[in-house]
Amino acid sequence: MRLIHLFVICALVFAAAYVYRIKMESTVRTERVLRLRADIREERNHIATLRAEWATLSSPKRLQGLAERHLDLRPVEPTQFGQLKNLPPRPPSFIRPNDPDPIGKMIETVEQDNITSSIPAPEGAR
Repeated sequence: MRLIHLFVICALVFAAAYVYRIKMESTVRTERVLRLRADIREERNHIATLRAEWATLSSPKRLQGLAERHLDLRPVEPTQFGQLKNLPPRPPSFIRPNDPDPIGKMIETVEQDNITSSIPAPEGAR
């Protein structure tokens, strides 16, 4: 009977130690999750701050002020545009409308085995 009592007590001590170990691991993991959530919240706040700063820096009103202050730009005047009569004449066409395509004709004359490989076949293999 004493042997059974000793065995049950040892099993209870072992079970208590195992449960305590599981509890400590879960506590450590819970703390880690809370730390990660805090880090994520901090990074999201930082991203929101950067987005607000970017919106401020890229606002059209601010950019217009910077352009006026630092660039020597003038408004576009109608006299700056060219007219169609000032364009050069169209270049002459060297191909008649009903003639076949010269590049297509050259491609058709190329040997089929030269198209499939980049290294020419030896003379004896043809």
